[in-house]
Amino acid sequence: MAASIFAAVPRAPPVAVFKLTADFREDGDSRKVNLGVGAYRTDEGQPWVLPVVKKVEQMIANDNSLNHEYLPILGLPEFRANASRIALGDDSPAIKENRVGSVQSLGGTGALRIGAEFLRRWYNGNNNTATPIYVSAPSWENHNSVFMDAGFKDIRTYHYWDAAKRGLDLQGLLNDMESAPEFSIFILHACAHNPTGTDPTPEQWKQIAAIMKRRSLFPFFDSAYQGFASGSLDKDAWAVRFFVSEGFELFCAQSFSKNFGLYNERVGNLTVVGKDADNVQRVLSQMEKIVRTTWSNPPSQGARIVATTLSSPQLFDEWKGNVKTMADRVLLMRSELRSRLEALGTPGTWNHITEQIGMFSFTGLNPKQVEYMIKEKHIYLMASGRINMCGLTTKNLDYVAKSIHEAVTKIQ
Repeated sequence: MAASIFAAVPRAPPVAVFKLTADFREDGDSRKVNLGVGAYRTDEGQPWVLPVVKKVEQMIANDNSLNHEYLPILGLPEFRANASRIALGDDSPAIKENRVGSVQSLGGTGALRIGAEFLRRWYNGNNNTATPIYVSAPSWENHNSVFMDAGFKDIRTYHYWDAAKRGLDLQGLLNDMESAPEFSIFILHACAHNPTGTDPTPEQWKQIAAIMKRRSLFPFFDSAYQGFASGSLDKDAWAVRFFVSEGFELFCAQSFSKNFGLYNERVGNLTVVGKDADNVQRVLSQMEKIVRTTWSNPPSQGARIVATTLSSPQLFDEWKGNVKTMADRVLLMRSELRSRLEALGTPGTWNHITEQIGMFSFTGLNPKQVEYMIKEKHIYLMASGRINMCGLTTKNLDYVAKSIHEAVTKIQ
């Protein structure tokens, strides 16, 4: 029998975070804790279906006017409009001037990919595979892959995390922007930077924007946690809105996985802000062609849930309350973990845990300490030392804190 035509295909390494979850599931130890998965969990360690989502799902199920016809290629119009509105604000001059457009996508990843495909074809001229793409060091691992697979050849990193002070390396970041070639594309985390949980302050964002404007650098925001980070939609969108107020043309990839708990519905949006309405419409016409050959038409259920919620003042207020519930639990886990580590006298400083924001915390644990946590304590976290604060509960906090103390004390 002839050899398979796929015989030369190498086995790809597993995606780290999903491999971690698989290892956790196979672990039979009763003490095991999963701090790796990037999803919200209740204090009982369970997924949470937002009450407002349950209510809207019932409304959709009872609406006899709905059917399963294809959505337009660019997506559900009321979803797209409302998604861009919460990113840019009700009083956004860009929206009022009709220079905002959007594309419904398969999650935040899909928004990044459509944006990347468009930029590779049309940014600052045709077919710019050599345009440098700058990604923070560290960043969500998919950022590099999305732009690489879209055809960009020059993917670089910019300074972001200062391991020594466990905070933002602002000067390194600004220096990298100063030295970047004009028209380079910078991937910026709108809020709750993944994986560090460390964001620039408004004053630091102003410094970043000033250099980007002067150097003609293009901002591509990734907004995966709006509302989920601080509990305030407006606060978490501050950076994006400031850049718009400064006259930037920009892209903003939005995800509704975290703040609506719609992980498996893959609800995303790419907001496009241009100089004028004509520019935006031409951009959208090209994005429509890209979507047509990628997924052709987006799914409706998740988009309808989000659109219905954002369109109703009553449901919108209820949703904001649900989001604040999640954000407050994360903030509580941060303060509780820090206080326990400090009470134990764990070597080092731990104020960064409460100074960081969002779902993830960059603990500062090194790879050997992480290995100890996994093998000896059955506490699963990323090799970088990143933990999901939602994996902490009132029941496992003491165990996790004591394990971190042990790892830091025993292993340098």
